[in-house]
Amino acid sequence: MQSRKLGKSDLLVAPLALGGNVFGWTADEAMSFRLLDEFVDSGLNLIDTADSYSIWVAGHAGGESETILGKWFKRSRKRNKVVLATKVASPMGEGKKGLSRRYILEEVEESLRRLQTERIDLYQSHRDDPDTPVEETLGAYADLVKQGKVRHIGCSNFTAARIEESLAASGRHGFPEYVSLQPNYNLHDREDYEKNLEPTVVKHGLGVIPYFSLAAGFLTGKYKSKEETAGAARGGMVSKYFTERGTRILASLERVAKEHHATQAQVALAWLMARPSITAPIASATTQEQLREIIASTQLKLGEASIEELNRASAY
Repeated sequence: MQSRKLGKSDLLVAPLALGGNVFGWTADEAMSFRLLDEFVDSGLNLIDTADSYSIWVAGHAGGESETILGKWFKRSRKRNKVVLATKVASPMGEGKKGLSRRYILEEVEESLRRLQTERIDLYQSHRDDPDTPVEETLGAYADLVKQGKVRHIGCSNFTAARIEESLAASGRHGFPEYVSLQPNYNLHDREDYEKNLEPTVVKHGLGVIPYFSLAAGFLTGKYKSKEETAGAARGGMVSKYFTERGTRILASLERVAKEHHATQAQVALAWLMARPSITAPIASATTQEQLREIIASTQLKLGEASIEELNRASAY
């Protein structure tokens, strides 16, 4: 499978990343292990998680996803086949959040313990921390890189201005630079990334690994109406997409999918992979059937006419 370089780093990744947000939530440990085995055995290698996954579930404290990944690394012995990406900054309990030096140095140890590994390939600032100077954050990352605990750093949910500020600080002080951005970007949610973020990532050569690549499942066509989202695990996130524009996008996806003998999810992912600034969209699966469907998207090549139709239907 053709690998892509993640920004200016030495990390080579396949064009699709597996989202670990479901591990220990909508995919139990046994299913998570099967998904991870099949994903890596298919030739894909980028797995994205976060310390906070899945703190939003009743009874969870965060760390559930990393813990399952760690158990799988120990059992499978496939750690060296994986480019491991995790994150820090999202709330993990009282006083446990942000990008202060103290918190990063404490929390990375917790992540390494849960993951049962000695290094994190891509350690990402999950969200900005306006109360902490970027120099303090980057200085902490610099120490972790020197110690061999982190190979490269990335950011997620940052504005273009904050990316510029961070890169400038890295240049002034000799700190590691962010090599990637993880934004919310998909066929429906285009405007913020394309207008505000894409010019910056192209200018600085950042890799891009978008999350919500399937708009929380909306773009798969699984839900035919707003009413069908009631009671679904991600129903609250999906219902907002059922607008005139959202319906138009689904209709276009359905047409293009039929032309290519593919599914709507595969087309939506292939559209992302075809955009020059995108390195690898992140997609999750809770069954092996879903996993095989998204893996097959890496073999789907959309022609210019299909991409243009999807662009028109999703125009903002």
